[in-house]
Amino acid sequence: MDHDGVDAVLFDLDGVITPTAEKHMEAWNRMFSAYFDARAIDPYSDSDYFRFIDGKPRLEGIASMLAARGLTLPEGSDDDEAGPDADTVHGLGTRKNVIFRELLDEGIEAYPGSVAYLDALDAAGIASCVVSSSKNAEAVLTAAGLRDRFDVIVDGVVAAAEGIPGKPKPDTYLRGAELLGVPADRCVVIEDAVSGVQAGAAGGFARVVGVDRGAGREALLAEGADLVVVDLSELIPGFTEARR
Repeated sequence: MDHDGVDAVLFDLDGVITPTAEKHMEAWNRMFSAYFDARAIDPYSDSDYFRFIDGKPRLEGIASMLAARGLTLPEGSDDDEAGPDADTVHGLGTRKNVIFRELLDEGIEAYPGSVAYLDALDAAGIASCVVSSSKNAEAVLTAAGLRDRFDVIVDGVVAAAEGIPGKPKPDTYLRGAELLGVPADRCVVIEDAVSGVQAGAAGGFARVVGVDRGAGREALLAEGADLVVVDLSELIPGFTEARR
């Protein structure tokens, strides 16, 4: 990829820098499988993850998944006394997050190609930040030993505190660019989720790079990715050649 005219790269986290998407998928699978099985509802599958959950804020993903099965639940709140046992959208979200944090405790390592690409950006003085729908971004980056690589993180916690709409709207990415002090048209967005690619395409960014970790190359291109790679190391040769 040509990096001329690029002053910053805005990274999604799960599935782009770290393979936490796999842990999220497993956590969603365990939570929804148990919930649906107990109610004799059509079984949950990984295709449901990509269609209804991937890349969205947690509560929106849950509501979308429930709607796909003809279900609605009260939203509830994080203060529900029943916590993860509450039969609410918040309750299911808490249940999923408990499972995810247990899986995260098993350890996480960043994709080597993503770390190599970060190194190349740092060497060239190109800024970077993380823009994630997850409320676990800080914990994931810490577990992967990458927390000190990013001064700016716009995650689910920041979005909730500032009232920023989540993906597929571009607002969280635009906020990341703003905090870096870089115009959107000089930023690259890197995403593995369809909703994230849609967010990048809607924000007037210089380029949107899709990373195919399971969503599918054609699906990412169709939703606005300018190019699709399977690993960020593929971006390094073009990067170095552009600076010779």
